[in-house]
Amino acid sequence: MTRYFEDYVQGVTVDCGGADVDEASIIEFAKSYDPQPFHTDPDVDGPYGGLIASGWHTVSLAMRQVVGTYLSPESSLGGSGVDELRWPAPVRPGDTLRFSATVTYARKSESKPDRGVIHTLVEGVNQHGVTILSLTVVNFIRVRPAP
Repeated sequence: MTRYFEDYVQGVTVDCGGADVDEASIIEFAKSYDPQPFHTDPDVDGPYGGLIASGWHTVSLAMRQVVGTYLSPESSLGGSGVDELRWPAPVRPGDTLRFSATVTYARKSESKPDRGVIHTLVEGVNQHGVTILSLTVVNFIRVRPAP
């Protein structure tokens, strides 16, 4: 579904789908990008009671879902940053995650009339409804072309 700036109305929430997390994907990601023992060694006696996913892995899973369901390739112009990134609970092997995106702010650009700026709260929960991720993304979105 193509969405333009006008479709990102403050307060609207979109279900972005989910992702299953397994031990192999946690370890593979961590070995490449965040090789701390509690992300790479399932037998570690660490502070989290076993293997957990890197927060960056969790953000990557969320981003994949957001790009596939919320941001339109025809209108998304990228972003300028992320605010208030939080990982309130760990992600473990066997977790099933669900992500949502809620428009918290939207305004047309004054300097570039072909686009707007949106702030989106992205949240992730596990199969128990426990929040595992929250962040606010700032994106540039094209306005709907004139007919």
